[in-house]
Order: sequence, then structure tokens, then C-alpha cells
Amino acid sequence: MPDRENWEYKMVILVREDIRLSPGKMAVQVAHAAVSCTLTARTSAKRLFKSWLREGQRKVVLKVADLAELQEMEIRARKAGFIVERIADAGLTEIPPGTVTCLGIGPGLSKEMDPVTGHLKLA
Repeated sequence: MPDRENWEYKMVILVREDIRLSPGKMAVQVAHAAVSCTLTARTSAKRLFKSWLREGQRKVVLKVADLAELQEMEIRARKAGFIVERIADAGLTEIPPGTVTCLGIGPGLSKEMDPVTGHLKLA
């Protein structure tokens, strides 16, 4: 596995700061995004998927202020050609059904993702 500073690929998960989720609930939402992006990449971007998998499946979780910023980032990521998966909660526990909680982007080349998501802070 390469040194972390030399990783070429990553997946980014964006989480909303404006909705209060327990740590466990947030972890589940991030996991939904990662699994959804992984399944999409496995079928629609096989070479990229294999490279990301072989490199160690790097994932970075970043925060956005609210739904509006998440939607803005979704548009930017789609325009850049990335795999994008929006996660909406089923509403069985902490939040109303259909609440958009996070956005998965990638996997992709880090150098291509950084111009889109590099300004965001770690969650």
C-alpha cells in the first residue's frame, strides 16, 4: 500500500452540519454513501474501481453547512464527471423520512477531486 501522502485515488463523503445526528447515525449514513458509490463504481467504472480498491480504498469525510451547499457540491461533482450518490434517510429513527444526510463522491483521482472538494473541512 502506498504512503498516505502519495495516494492517487479517494472517495469523498460530504455530511451536513445543520442536522443533528448521533455519532452512530452519522456513521451509518456515511457507510450508506460509501457502499452506494462503491457499487456504482464497480459496475460503471471498473478500471477506476480496481485501482482505488488496490490502493486501500481511501475515504475522506468532509462537512458542508446545509442542504443548499450539499446540492451545490452535487452539481459541481456531476459536472466534473464523478460518480455521485445522494443519501436520504428512511426516517425510522432520528430524522424525518427523506432527509438528505450526505453525499458520496467518487472514487476518483485525488488530483481531480481536490479542485471540487478541497476547500471543505474534515468532519
